[in-house]
Amino acid sequence: MEPVEPACRTIVITGASGGIGRACTVAFAARGDRLALIARGHAGLEGAVREAEEAGAAVVVAIEADVSDAHAVEAAAERVEEELGPIDVWVNDAFASVFAPFTEITPEEFRRVTDVTYLGYVYATRAALARMLPRDRGVIVQVGSAIAYRGIPLQTAYSGAKHAIQGFNEALRCELLASGTRVRTTMVQMPAVNTPQFDWVRSRLPNRAQPVAPIYQPEVAARAVLYAADHPGRREYWVGGSTVATLVANAVVPGLLERYLARTGFGSQQEDRRRRATDPDNLFEPADARRDFGAHGRFDDRARDRSPQQQLAHAFGALAHTGRRAAGRVQAGLPGAGGGFLSRMRGTRAPQSSERSA
Repeated sequence: MEPVEPACRTIVITGASGGIGRACTVAFAARGDRLALIARGHAGLEGAVREAEEAGAAVVVAIEADVSDAHAVEAAAERVEEELGPIDVWVNDAFASVFAPFTEITPEEFRRVTDVTYLGYVYATRAALARMLPRDRGVIVQVGSAIAYRGIPLQTAYSGAKHAIQGFNEALRCELLASGTRVRTTMVQMPAVNTPQFDWVRSRLPNRAQPVAPIYQPEVAARAVLYAADHPGRREYWVGGSTVATLVANAVVPGLLERYLARTGFGSQQEDRRRRATDPDNLFEPADARRDFGAHGRFDDRARDRSPQQQLAHAFGALAHTGRRAAGRVQAGLPGAGGGFLSRMRGTRAPQSSERSA
């Protein structure tokens, strides 16, 4: 499957009111796409709509919905297609979490994190596929994390949910490839990102939560999602040198990495300042119902606005695509040399064998 041409498309983004989802909203809007933004927080959604319109979105629809409710997600998908037309790209980004040792997380809290962060992706993917498969086109981008491979202390519920998304997406991808459909799903594994989650995630830590350095701005993550949506043939993308290092170390020396995280993971996820009792909590109710937090958290002074690893990966990807297109043109012009010429003669579509091996 060749990269998708960045023409005006209908894009659905969950978790669009803040953080990575909010940055993705602006990135897709800047290309003039039609956007459907799904989140729980009214004020956050209003802010996202305003920014999307200012960035140049063709049309923006805001939908207040909780992705843990399968019926609400299905209703949202139906509304999108009625108002904006067929869904071309669906980005799953909504999540919830709890910062605490496992023994201090209640069963209700663990279930809530799982319902939103894992099952929310499942329900949304199901709603998207129900519409994309009959049309034989569409892209689903799952926003993941290095934590999908390497769980860390104080985030057992979130780590478990991200691992679940990884397994679910791999299995689904196999099924899509086996079916011969041109619908694709891909996953983007993120590093630590400067988002408002560290201000509103439920926490039982003594000090204020913080991401583990190095920290990247949400726009870095959004560029990766945009690229994945345009190049869905690849099974997943790693964003940031820290993500690459973590996943490689986990594959080679997982036991050593566990011991390292046991020594450093508690302190590196907390600031020196004490947590405040008045900090917002968005686990069961949206923190941005009346206040718009935007895309950025409070770590702008420490966050990186670019990733050399990401830039190189995208550059090599573009170079490889150019080479494949050139080879394809040569092959298509030689009778009997490939699927292009023969398929035109027979009036059939060339098989997508190269994509299935991606």
